[in-house]
Amino acid sequence: MNAEEQLEYLKRGTTEIITEEELYKKLKRSEETGEPLRVKLGLDPTAPDIHLGHTVVIRKMKQFQDLGHKIIIIIGDFTGLIGDPTGRSETRKSMTREEIQENAQTYKEQIFKILDPEKTEIVYNSQWLSKLSFEDIIYLASKYTVARMLEREDFSNRFKNGIPISIHEFFYPLMQGYDSVALKADVELGATEQKFNLLMGRTLQKEYGQEPQVAMMMPILVGTDGVKKMSKSLGNYVGINENPEEIYGKIMSIPDEIMLDYFILVSDLPMNKIEEIKKQLKNNEVNPRDIKMLLARNIVKQYYDEKTAMAAEENFKNIFQKGNIPENLEEISIGNHLENDEIWIVKLIKLAGMASSNSEARRLIQQGAVKIDGEKIGDIDKNIKADKEFILQVGKRRFAKIVK
Repeated sequence: MNAEEQLEYLKRGTTEIITEEELYKKLKRSEETGEPLRVKLGLDPTAPDIHLGHTVVIRKMKQFQDLGHKIIIIIGDFTGLIGDPTGRSETRKSMTREEIQENAQTYKEQIFKILDPEKTEIVYNSQWLSKLSFEDIIYLASKYTVARMLEREDFSNRFKNGIPISIHEFFYPLMQGYDSVALKADVELGATEQKFNLLMGRTLQKEYGQEPQVAMMMPILVGTDGVKKMSKSLGNYVGINENPEEIYGKIMSIPDEIMLDYFILVSDLPMNKIEEIKKQLKNNEVNPRDIKMLLARNIVKQYYDEKTAMAAEENFKNIFQKGNIPENLEEISIGNHLENDEIWIVKLIKLAGMASSNSEARRLIQQGAVKIDGEKIGDIDKNIKADKEFILQVGKRRFAKIVK
C-alpha cells in the first residue's frame, strides 16, 4: 500500500489521531526511504490474562506489522512498580517484581496469538528507567508542571475531594513518556483513557530534541453486558485463552446493538463486508442471531482455527437450539463428600469448580442459574440425592457429569 492507502487502512476503528497530518507525513517518508516506522505499545502486566478489550489496540499493532513497520511491545516492569493512576480514585497498590514477571510471561504467550513473534520486538522499560540517575530524574521532572498534571481528570477529582495523591504517581506518565524518548517512537497506540500519557510522550520527545510521536487512540470495548468497559473484575469479559465453547457462548450473549462495534474492533472481516452487514441489519434482511453467530465464529477462528470454530458453533446449537447436553463432559466424583448418599447443593457447586465460594454458589441458586438434570434448583438448603450419576448445569454454558 502507498501512504494514502496505509492511512485509510490504519484509521479503521480509531477514535482520535494526533495528528492525522503528521501520521501521513511519517508514512510518506517511510514509503520514500524504505525505513519502517517505530510503533510503540506499552503494557503494564497488572493481570495475567488478556481479554478482547486488550486486543483492540494489539490488533492495531498487527495492522502496522502487516504493513511492514517495526512494532515494539514495552512490558512495563518498571512502571508497573507504580501502577497506572489512570481512572483511579485512590493510590494504586504497587506490584512486586515477581508478580510483574509472572504476568509478563503470560502476556507474551498470549499476544503472539495475534502478533508475529518473528517480527515483534519485546522490551522491558526497566532497561532504561532503572538506569536513570537522580539528576536525570530531576531533569525529567522539570519538563512538566504540577498544574498540567492536575489537568488530568483523575488527579483533579482526587485533589478537589481531598483524596491523597502520592508524589510517585506523578512519575507514571513521565516515565511512560520517557519510554517514547528512549525508543525514539514514531507512533504510540493506546486506548482513549490513555490520551494524557500518550501526549506526555509527544511533549517529552520535543523537550529531548526528537520529532514528536503520533498518538493513536482506540475506543474502549464494551463488555458482554453491553454497558460497562470490558473487565475481568466485572465478569463481562471474553478471555482469548478461554476454551472455544466459552468464547463462542459469550459472544452470542452480547446485546445486538453492540455487534457492529465488535465486528469493527475485534473481528478480521473487511470493512466492506461489515458495511454490508450493517445495511442488512438496518433493513431487517437478516436475523441478528445469524449475524452474531458469524461474529462468534470469526473470533473463535482467530484464536484457534476454522475447524474448532465450527465445532464450537455446533456445540452451541446442540445446547441452545436443540436443547442437547454437550458431549465429553468433565466428570466430578463426589463419593468422599456424601452423607447418606446426599450432598448439599451449595457444596456441590463449589466442588464442581463452578463457584469460588459458598456465597457465590448461593447467589447462583437464587438467580435461577442452577439445574440438576434440566430441573431448576431454587432452594439454597436443598440436599441432592446422589445414588446415581446426574448432570449439573450452572448458567447457560457450564455443565458437569456428577458421579459417586
